[in-house]
Amino acid sequence: MTKTYRIKSRTRFTCFVTLTIILITILANFALGFSTASSLTVPQYEEIRIQSGDTLWDIAGRYTDNSQDIRSAIHEICQINDISASELYAGMTIKVPVY
Repeated sequence: MTKTYRIKSRTRFTCFVTLTIILITILANFALGFSTASSLTVPQYEEIRIQSGDTLWDIAGRYTDNSQDIRSAIHEICQINDISASELYAGMTIKVPVY
């Protein structure tokens, strides 16, 4: 035999459902807000003057943290400065993102 539930107060039930929906909406916005907040930060750049013997691998290794792939950092540096890795020369100034 299944137990049936009867709504005793329609107003109370409506308030409960409304508050539950509001709470779920607030929690969803709160959770999704953290993922978009990190992408809204303005990237910081440092200008680097290339010395003789410098390579993009060395520069990217110095200015990236351990959580980022060095190849993606090199790609990002090339995109920011509109260069390829082979176009690097001593005395050149490039922008490097700081993490």
